[in-house]
Amino acid sequence: MHIQLSQKFYLSLSSAVLSLSALSSCSQSWQTKAESASQLSVPQPSLTSTQKIAQTSDSYQVIDEARKFRYTVQGKQVLSAGNLPTAKVNFNQTDLLTTLVNTRQYFQEHAQADPDMLRSGLLGTQGITVDDTIKTLNFMITVLQEDIAQKRPTRLQNSTFINQNFRVIKWSANNPRKPAQKQIRLTKYAVFTHPGSRTKTSNYNVPIYSLKDDLAANKFYTKYTKQDVLSGIYEPGGKEYGKVEPLAYLSRQGLEEALMEGTILINFPDGTSGYFNVDRSNEIPFVKGVNPRSQKRYWYFRKVDAIKGYGYKIDAKISIKPGVTFAGDVLNIGLGRMVVLESGQGKNKRLRMGIIADTGGAFLPSLYQLDFLSGIFKNKQDFQAFVNQLPEYANAYILVKK
Repeated sequence: MHIQLSQKFYLSLSSAVLSLSALSSCSQSWQTKAESASQLSVPQPSLTSTQKIAQTSDSYQVIDEARKFRYTVQGKQVLSAGNLPTAKVNFNQTDLLTTLVNTRQYFQEHAQADPDMLRSGLLGTQGITVDDTIKTLNFMITVLQEDIAQKRPTRLQNSTFINQNFRVIKWSANNPRKPAQKQIRLTKYAVFTHPGSRTKTSNYNVPIYSLKDDLAANKFYTKYTKQDVLSGIYEPGGKEYGKVEPLAYLSRQGLEEALMEGTILINFPDGTSGYFNVDRSNEIPFVKGVNPRSQKRYWYFRKVDAIKGYGYKIDAKISIKPGVTFAGDVLNIGLGRMVVLESGQGKNKRLRMGIIADTGGAFLPSLYQLDFLSGIFKNKQDFQAFVNQLPEYANAYILVKK
């Protein structure tokens, strides 16, 4: 396998990224309990009438990271009715439950502050609303809680149960640059551990900075490129000294990797460690095809307590788990969409379930790609060995509770 850095670099990711392009049961009583799950009383976001009503037209206007119109697509060209094949659906039950609960909580707590999450997106052409997404999360959470409590394999791993209880919508790739592409491209990202220091040393002399909230309101930091920051503007004697706080120190290469990965786990010499996550960027767009070191986009970090996914601000970002999280186009496909990927043939057929709970600028727009949060790795060799087992392309299905 050859490693190609993901187009997700420097993007609005809150989880770590290194992408590879070549890699990159059910009784009647259970059914009754599960059906009742969709009727759970859960605090709902306050939706406007236009957000509650799904689109009636099959035509959908795709938008980019700046919320600007890019092109029009017909929903029926991308989405169609389907069924999961007969195979076990793979995922870690506890990790999926945790990520679903955290994603639902984001809807409950941040609907007013983050209108982007209320977009029905492309699925609106299929009559699917944000309420349907929340209904789907409610149902899955209850099923998982019941099954885990009973210490039994969850019904959500049974494809027959899925087909009976969910609308299964086949998602065909729509890639304007590659019209022949029909399967979803699956790239992969990870959290990597990095050696570093809390103080500047000869080996670790490049800081990662945190913006000071009381000074960042005027967005002074948007005037400066990554190269400006590296020139020392925030260091003693620099013209912006005192406006940011160094959180930790890495090597020069470590900084580039941290900017690419979004979330990193730094191991310090005293045996402690900490997660650090991208917070705000200088708002300079990432340029596809440009060498990472030459990119002008720069990210400021915050210390966090877990791997973080999507969120409109650092303190609101969704805590996510590897193995059950996809990063994708939350503006056009939607936050909280449940996805099953199908790969392999015959006895080797594999189904993998996850939730879109992360994003990145390269996915805006992208109706043809998902990025899989693969795990936490010590190095890229371990990461490579793991993702070698994963497909590069797969059939994709979006699940919506009936």
